[in-house]
Amino acid sequence: MQIDNMLLGNNKHMEMETVKANPGEVRGDYVLKIVRSVTNLTAHILIGATVGICVWFGFRNGLPLSATSIHIVLCVIGYQLLMAEAILCLSPDNSWTASYRVIDKKRAHWILQIVGSALAITGSFIKFANKTSHWNSLHGKFALVALVFTCMSLVNGLSSLYSHELRSVIPGNISKISHICFGSIAFAAASTSLCCGFNKHSFTSWATSPLAYTATAFTTIFTFIVIVSPLINFVKKIRR
Repeated sequence: MQIDNMLLGNNKHMEMETVKANPGEVRGDYVLKIVRSVTNLTAHILIGATVGICVWFGFRNGLPLSATSIHIVLCVIGYQLLMAEAILCLSPDNSWTASYRVIDKKRAHWILQIVGSALAITGSFIKFANKTSHWNSLHGKFALVALVFTCMSLVNGLSSLYSHELRSVIPGNISKISHICFGSIAFAAASTSLCCGFNKHSFTSWATSPLAYTATAFTTIFTFIVIVSPLINFVKKIRR
């Protein structure tokens, strides 16, 4: 009995020494968590502001909306709102999914991804049908890249979702790595296309150049915040 008490006391003493020996590490983890939470909140604010400006611009002439206005509203909501939130919701520091189980986070990701992709693809094809010449500008070229990789990400996402069941055919790590890659490229291309759109005369004449520059800066910042975590996971999975 005395031996057991001595061992228990020694274990507690060692645990206390371990905690005391690494106060900097504990503090560092706490600071990192705060930074990640703040950047996540910043991304939500910038996404809301940017999408709000774009939707306001789309409705500037009232109803009914023109084909271009429908294109703007659907693509911005699809790409910059829903698909951005689909990526952010997987983060452990994301505000509205912090208490979700992992399986619920994945469900939220898929719902947002599918709805966002559907809106973005629909908005893109509405614009394609309304024009006679296509992809003759940087805005259009990056929009095409975003569209192609969005479709690839959707298809590839099925193999990633059922990676366990398909592991005998497709290695699970490969399907997940490619899904991260396709999704990140699609979102980055969509944001680049949006920034090119901010430089169009139709937008700058309505919003003024300073607001166009501000919207471009907002988009650049939140795009980096959104894709940095998937890119880190991408590197980690490649190194395994």
